[in-house]
This record gives sequence, structure tokens and C-alpha cells, in this order.
Amino acid sequence: MKYFILTILFFTTAINAQKKTNAKVALDSTNYYIELANFHKKNNNFRSSQEYIQKAIEFAEIKKDIQAQADAYSFLGSVYFELKKIEDAIQTYDKSIKLYSTQKPSSNQAYALYNLGVCYVEMKDYSKAEFYFKGAENIYEIIEIPEAKEMVNLQKGIVYRAKGENQLALSILNTIIVKPDEEDHFKTKAEALYQIGLIEAENNRNNLAINYLTKAMELSTKNKNFELKAKVAKSLSEVYEKMIDINNSFKYIKQHIRIRDSIKEIINKRVGTEDFLSFKQAEQLKSIDQMNRENKEQQRANKFSKLISILSIALISILSLLSLSLYKNNIIRSQSNKQLQDKNQELQIAKDKAEKASKARAEFLSTVSHELRTPLNAINGITHLLIEENPKKSQLQYLTSLKFSGDYLLTFINDILEINRVESENIEIESINVNVKQLLSDLHNSFKDLASKNNNEFILEIDEKIPDHLIGDPTKLSQIFINLINNALKFTKNGKVSIGASVVKTENDISTVHFEIADTGIGIPIEKQSSIFESFSQGSVEINRKYGGTGLGLAIVKRLVSLLGGEIQLISSQGIGSTFSFDIDFKLGQQTFVEVKKQYDESIFVHKKVLVVEDNKINQMITKKMLENKEIICELVDNGEEAIEMVRSNEYDLILMDVHLPGINGTEATEKIRVFNKTIPVIALTAISLNENREMLLSFGMNDVVTKPFNPDNFYKVIANQLSSI
Repeated sequence: MKYFILTILFFTTAINAQKKTNAKVALDSTNYYIELANFHKKNNNFRSSQEYIQKAIEFAEIKKDIQAQADAYSFLGSVYFELKKIEDAIQTYDKSIKLYSTQKPSSNQAYALYNLGVCYVEMKDYSKAEFYFKGAENIYEIIEIPEAKEMVNLQKGIVYRAKGENQLALSILNTIIVKPDEEDHFKTKAEALYQIGLIEAENNRNNLAINYLTKAMELSTKNKNFELKAKVAKSLSEVYEKMIDINNSFKYIKQHIRIRDSIKEIINKRVGTEDFLSFKQAEQLKSIDQMNRENKEQQRANKFSKLISILSIALISILSLLSLSLYKNNIIRSQSNKQLQDKNQELQIAKDKAEKASKARAEFLSTVSHELRTPLNAINGITHLLIEENPKKSQLQYLTSLKFSGDYLLTFINDILEINRVESENIEIESINVNVKQLLSDLHNSFKDLASKNNNEFILEIDEKIPDHLIGDPTKLSQIFINLINNALKFTKNGKVSIGASVVKTENDISTVHFEIADTGIGIPIEKQSSIFESFSQGSVEINRKYGGTGLGLAIVKRLVSLLGGEIQLISSQGIGSTFSFDIDFKLGQQTFVEVKKQYDESIFVHKKVLVVEDNKINQMITKKMLENKEIICELVDNGEEAIEMVRSNEYDLILMDVHLPGINGTEATEKIRVFNKTIPVIALTAISLNENREMLLSFGMNDVVTKPFNPDNFYKVIANQLSSI
């Protein structure tokens, strides 16, 4: 806790007072050892600090100096507390307080009682904490130090909040936060803001909670109180999660983990630092020679004092002349700066407006796309179930058309989410082994059926000089090729589509590969070529109606190629065809062996017991029917609280957990289940983009993620993989 910094002030004050009354303090004394212990503590050499404070205790016992013993034990308690050895700190403070009780009331005694109360707060023993805070408060009143009451009041407010007595807590905490920052002598304001933020969060006043917590974050950063900053970041993450602001929630939980790990690392270094060279004989010699050095320094100071006085007068004269010159220059400069500031302000306003418009557009598209996924899941799911139930031939035609429309709409939604994602600054590029030749060959095989439908000749030309093992991002390469090949095949009939890849050069472990997708299709008019890579852009309204599509594919391609270090090029003539090309630099990789996973056996589903946690009745029906089609036993609940109790009371082979639920959400429910059951597989069901949130969901204890609307093959595959791992 930050209040332990004040320990240094108490003992430093006591030592300085002793020096004033006796100029020749004995080096072999309790104060001397405490001073050495404090020196090593400041330098993070906690082992040496403990050794010297132990010598201070032994010396005080020999001299039968009760006050010195109490001071030494109190200092040792602060050392243990900073090392997070709370139980050792409590034992040591107990000894200190027992010794202080035989002496006159003092600020050191009150501070020891206060610190012991803080220790019990850390241990969540609030009754004992209140007892010792009250003792500290009484002594501060006796010795008339009213300023220290602010520290005690803060801790009392913390205790009241922890006990659920929020009104009492607020009555205290509000008196602290109204003080100006410059009057916050004990740095209590940040902690008080944090505690009020927790209370507002408990009362579901999330906006107020964020306001208080944000102020607490600012002050804790200013005060360099990293422990409080870590707690505030965690609380902000939890509040934003309640408000379903996933981006901010994820940002603050990452900040919390980073600060928490830094604090742990500092504590570990404190415990494991090397001993500082501080032999008793060396310290004694330093003290003996101190007087001689001070005398010599005083003589030198007297010699230089006259010279300094002369130089000071000369310097003041020069500065006066410079000040006059600067004053005149500042008048001219201020006029120029005013003009520049006005222009900069105009530019900043324009920039802010553009950024807000871009952000609003991205948020709107993302929100609409996400909201469409839940009803689309019902459409696609029911269509899939009806097709599996052997419908009449006349009905099958309608169901097939419905499935096509649902898949088309899902593709449209995914394209919107993808363009928002690639335009953001959060996208990451993988650097793993990739066989470019195999990747293109696989894509060529997968598009053969589409090529035959339009009676197209589909050619793959790969340069054998391309290395088998390159370092790149296979996922983003696949996205680029899929979009370009799909467009080429879609806009070409009775023609030719070719995929080409060739080595441009290889040097310094870098291989530059040229890629080219060419077709003999309808081509792109010259006037449209400059805008074809923009979002929602197509050649014309007629093309959109005839061929369909979102107009997002090429915008995604351009952004992904740029992220991989290339630049997309286009050569096209209307009625003749189009050629898209780009160059990518790859580092040379090494051969790796990839284990091929076996396809699952459907017998793994039979008689398995699955709990489905889903609040949407239609989704419940669809999911249950899909599971029962595989002879899986299915039970349904519609909220997280009931799901926790069902898992506690029954045996299940797997849980399908919707992320967004009434009451506590799916991630919170999973965390609570993991407290008593760490093995049962939990699969998250979410309508949010999988690529944006998969790692976050897995961090809460979930084993895998399925995105709504379900792809039946992927849905069953994920379940089979988890059941086979039991």
C-alpha cells in the first residue's frame, strides 16, 4: 500500500531529531541500524534491510530500550508488507504494538496500529481492521495530529464498502474526493474514487462507475500507485463488459494483467536481489572521516563564495539584457504563434469530424451486422433441419432457395465485419511456415466446380523455383486469393481464368514472389478502375443486379495486400478481361511436420449428455433438434445462474454456452463453473465476429467458440473434437 511510504518519514524524523540533540551519534546504535536498513530498502536490497533491522532489534534488547525495539519491529513490519508477506507483517506489528503500549502515546504507535489495520484489510478480516483503525484514530486525537485522520477515514470507508454498508462508506469517501489534489497530502483521493466507483458498479450505475474509476486511474497514474492502477483497470474492464463494450473491456483487462505482472516481477526482484556491500567497519570509518571532510569542504566553500558573488552579479546583468531582447522577440513571436494556433485549431476540428464520422460508420455497420446474426441463425438453422427431414420435391426447391439466400446474407454480413476489421489498427499478421505452392493448388481444386458451371478453362501455373517453405500469413493469403479467384470466375463465362505465381528474386534469405490472377471476363471500364477498390463499389448498378455481391471483396484485398507489404495492381479492358497482380516478400522458412487430424466418428455423439445455455427460444429449438439428430441427450436452461446450479448438481459431457445471457453473461457463468469443475468442455456460442473475440472468450475458461449462424458441419466438428478430448 502507498501509505507505507510514510514509514520512512516517521523513522527519518526520529533519527534527525536524535542527531540534532547529539551531534556525535554512536554508530553502534538502534537508529544507526534502522538507517542502514532504510538505505537498503530504498535500493530494493530487502535481504540486507532485514539483516540490519534484526541487528537493530538485538541492540535495542541489549540496551533495554523499549521505544527503540518498538520502532525497529514496526519498520520490519513495513518490510514484510512490501514483500507481500502479510502474515509475517501482522506478527511483527503485534510485537511492535505490545511494546508501544508500555510507552507514552506517539505518532509511531498510531501508525503501527494503522498499518496493522491495513494488513487485516488485505486478509479481509474487517472486524480486526476496524478495531486497529479505531485505536490509531484515538491516539492521533490525543497527540493532536488531525491531518492523519484522513488516512484512517479512507480505510474505514474501504471496510464499510467491503461489509456492504455502502451508505456509511459513501458518507466518508465523499468527504475525501472533494479535496483539491494539492491538499491530498496522503494520496487518499485516488483510492476513495476507486471505492466509490466499485459502489456505483455494484448498483449498476455503470456510467457513474466509469466516471469515478477513470478519475481514479488518472490520479493513480499521477501518483505512480501501480497496485491501485491495476485494480482500477480490472474494475473498468468488468464495468465495460457489463455494458457490452467488448473493446474497452478487453483493453483494460490487458492493462490490468500487464501492470499486475510488472508488480509481481518487482516483488520477485526485491526478494532475490544480491546483498549490498555494507560492512560495519566501512560505515564506522565513513562516519569518523565525515567531520574532516565537512571542514575541508567548508574552507573550499569560503574561498569560492566571493568568486560566486562576483559571477552572480555579472550573470544577473547579462540576463537582464537578454530578458529585454527576449521580451521584444516574444511580442513578435506571439503574434505569429496566434495565427498558427488559429490555423491548427481549424485543422484539428476538421480532423476530429472526419475521425468521428469514420468511427460512427464502423460502429453502425458492426452493430447492424451483429444484430442480424441472431435471426439469421434461426433462418439457416430451421432450413437445415427441414432439408434433413426429407421434404417433398416441391418443398426442397423452396428450401434450397431459402438456404441460398441465408448463405448469401451471411456472406454479406461477414464481408462487412471483415472490412471493418481490416480497416482497424488491431489486426495482426502471422509469421509462420506456409507452402505457397500447396496453398494455391488446394484453392485451385476447391474452385474447379465453380469454374465448370460457367464453362471456364481454369489454369494454375506455378513456378517450381518457389521455395517449399516460406514465412508468411496463410490465412490472409487465402483471403486475398479467394476474393480474386471468386471474382474472376463469377465475371467470366465460356472463357479462361488463370492463376500464376513466379519467383522475382531470392537474396539475403528473402524470396520475392509475383502473383497474378487473370481472366477473359467482362472487364472493368477505365472510369471505374480508380474507385473499384473502395468499399461497396462495383462496376455499375447493372453488374450488381446481375452478378450480386457486396462490393467489399476488392477493398478487403487491397488492405490485406498492403498489410503483407505489397501493392495490388490492375490491368483491365472492358469486354477483354482483367488482370490483378502483386508482389510479396517472404522470409525463407524451414521444413515442419504437421499432424493431420482425423475426421471424427459420429458414434462419439451417441448418448452423450449436453447442457445448452441459450435464452432465445427459437435458437433453443434449433440447437436441441440438431443435437438430437445425432442421438445426443440435450437439456436446456435460459440463464447463467441456473446453468451453474445444473452443472453443480448433474453430470454433463459438454456445455454449449451462449455468451450474451440475461443476468450474468456466459463468460461470468463459465468462470464460476471453473471454480468447481475445471474439466468439462465449454463451447461458446456467439453472434460476434470470431476473429475479433476468440482469444478473449478462451481466456475466461471456454474451450472453443462457434459463431452464429451455425455452419452445421463446423458445429458438429467442434463438438466432436471436444468430446474426444474428454
